[in-house]
Amino acid sequence: MKELTKYNIDIYGLEDKRYDYDLESGDTFFEELDQDLIEKGHFKTHVELNKSATMIQLHFHTEGSVELICDRSLEPFEEPVISDERLILKFGDHNEELTDEIEIINRNTPRINIARYIFEFIVLSLPVKKIHPDLRTEDETDLSDEDEVILVYSSEIADDSDDEENQEKTDPRWEALKKLKGE
Repeated sequence: MKELTKYNIDIYGLEDKRYDYDLESGDTFFEELDQDLIEKGHFKTHVELNKSATMIQLHFHTEGSVELICDRSLEPFEEPVISDERLILKFGDHNEELTDEIEIINRNTPRINIARYIFEFIVLSLPVKKIHPDLRTEDETDLSDEDEVILVYSSEIADDSDDEENQEKTDPRWEALKKLKGE
């Protein structure tokens, strides 16, 4: 847990102003978190903390790469990570997550640990389908080889003879509705 302690920010004695933090981590960050989505990676995060009397606004900018396993070939590959997210921590009487971007924290909280927020933002920036970059280019060329489908819409007005045929094909149950409509 030593790796995650560097993500502690003592907020109790902070003045109401802006603070900047630069953090860098590697494989030990992902190993110490209780998760199995990412095992290896390296990233740098810049955190901008704006403290006021009623809330803390956090802006996270993360860049780096993580090692993922391809869903198709099961080979490991490096996926670049770029994340730019915001979080608002409002002071209150209890801890509660209101939305994805707003949380209430107890006003007597002495410190916050931002490691889980950084991890969540990294995971959210990953693609849903984890496909090796070599296989992605094959998919793109396959799509360009397909024939394009062109839809043509016609706005021709039908003859009176076609209109009579359509009336004959109308379901008799709709006749009562047509009478109400006034046709």
